[in-house]
Formats: sequence, C-alpha cells, structure tokens
Amino acid sequence: MELGPYTLPNNLFVAPMAGVTDRPFRQLCRQLGAGLAVSEMISANAKLRHTLKTRRRMDHLGEVEPKSVQIAGAEPAVMADAARYNIDHGAQIIDINMGCPAKKVCKKSAGSALLEDERLVSRILDAVVGAVSVPVTLKIRTGSRPGQRNGVNIAKIAEAAGIQALAVHGRTRVCKYHGHAEYDTIRAIKHSVSIPVIANGDIDDPIKAKKVLEYTGADGVMIGRAAQGRPWLFKQIDHYLRTGQRLPDPTLPQQRDVLMDHLRRIHEFYGEAVGVRVARKHIGWYTARLSGQREFRSVINRIEGSQKQLSQTRHFFDTLIERQRLAA
Repeated sequence: MELGPYTLPNNLFVAPMAGVTDRPFRQLCRQLGAGLAVSEMISANAKLRHTLKTRRRMDHLGEVEPKSVQIAGAEPAVMADAARYNIDHGAQIIDINMGCPAKKVCKKSAGSALLEDERLVSRILDAVVGAVSVPVTLKIRTGSRPGQRNGVNIAKIAEAAGIQALAVHGRTRVCKYHGHAEYDTIRAIKHSVSIPVIANGDIDDPIKAKKVLEYTGADGVMIGRAAQGRPWLFKQIDHYLRTGQRLPDPTLPQQRDVLMDHLRRIHEFYGEAVGVRVARKHIGWYTARLSGQREFRSVINRIEGSQKQLSQTRHFFDTLIERQRLAA
C-alpha cells in the first residue's frame, strides 16, 4: 500500500490507542505483521510538550519507518505548529485525531467533537496540510450521533484539503465503543472519495477483516482493541488475505515468548516502577483466555519488581504448558 513516498508492507494498521500504543507495542505489532502503527495521541498544546508523558509518546527510537504520529487539538494554527514540531522530532507521517470519543478530549472541542463543525474541520486540515511536506492522514468516526452521520461530508473535505488517507471507525461519537460498528457509512465514504479509506471497528479476526474489506471496498483495515494481548493477529490477517488460509493461534510456548519479550521492552522503556504497573494490563490481556488466569492476575497485580513479574509470568505459562503435555 502506498502512502505518500512510503510503500507499506501491507494494508493493516495499528489503531492509535492512548495508554496502549506506546513504542514497545508499536514495535511488536510491526514485527508481527502490521503495515503501520500510529502513535498514541499527542496533544497539540505546546505547554505539554516537555511533560514526561508527552516525551514518552514522542519517543520513536528504533522504530521501523515510516513513523506516524497522531496529534489532537481544536485550533488550526496550534495544530499546524504541533505538526511541524513533531516532524522536527522524528515524525514522518502526521495523523490528525478527529475520532476520539473520550469525554476529556471532546470537552475541549477536540477529537470526535470536531465532527459537528465542518468549517472548523476544513480549517484545521488546510492548516496542517499546508504547514508540512510529509503525508497527513485523518482518523474520524462516522459522525456525532446516529442521526447525524456526516462522515461522507468530512471525507470530501479531507480529500479537498490534501489528506492522503482516511481511517474511519464505524461508530459515532456518542456511541463510544458500545453496540456494534456499522460499515454502511464507511462504504459510502469509500464510494465518495478517491483517497485511501481504512475501515476500523470490531475487526477481530481474519474472516471479519476480509468481509469488511469486501463489503466497504476499503483499502485497508485498522485494528485496535482486538490486538490487545493478541499482537500476532496482524500476521494472521495478512496471511489469510494473501492466501485464503487461516493460521492457527500461536502455541502456548510461542505466546509465552511473545509476552516475555513484550514485558522486557516495557520495563526497559518505562523503567522499573512504572514499567511493572504498565505491564499489568498487558499481562491481563494476554492471559484473559487462559485457564487459571483469574487467580494468576490476583497474584501478578500485587508484584512490584520487574524480575519477579517476569518469573511469575513464565511460571504461569510453563505450568499450563506442562499440563497440556501431560494431557496429550
């Protein structure tokens, strides 16, 4: 898939998720089959640039190119300045957030709240695209609420502004993550513009990915929550789209090794104390479908040291592996 001067290895995108798609997660997903991983949302507010949270979100050391950074804000000039600033600090693609439904974002008239003001959307997109020479992409929802799905209008505004790819989550702002994603609006958007359209929302296995691509005509799919604890999902989807054959889930030893690698990356990136706390939610996602996970999580969530966290996690998997061997 082409995106500006970049040729992506496939059409599978990691959705930007605050508190999830940090550098360790992005690197792992790219390693396991994703074509592009977009960073966590970075505020356009210049006053926040030197906070530890923002500095971590802007850390792209060792990432595979191209490096895509998502910015969020509601003022055209501020967004343009933020785009330039992030490019100066390693971004090669700028993604604009008009899809986040979180209350703390929308109350600042940013994220998906912007969809209610098409003129402001146009001004922001024109300002950012005009300020930089790198590809600019956009993430939106289908509209503000079920009775006001203006995704097609926003898509046309985006194309006119020079946006080079558009990701669309198949829910409105007020829907948040409730109910089911709908793909009719994504299909209508794809038929209304010539820029690449990426379908997002409830895509959680290879067959669903193919069905959504076929129904909407979208150029790619974006995976978010379904990849939490299952970063190998990208490899499975890519293989199915290319061959029509399903790859099995990784074996328990393979899942263990992926998780152990992920935990080490987290500990290295955040440091001992913060790394252990950040790792807990990932351990929960990886083990959610495994026998004995409830008891294991009650133990692992009380552990403070990184080495003990690693050893307890390995012990949990090794115990399951041995039980599986004895039952065979």
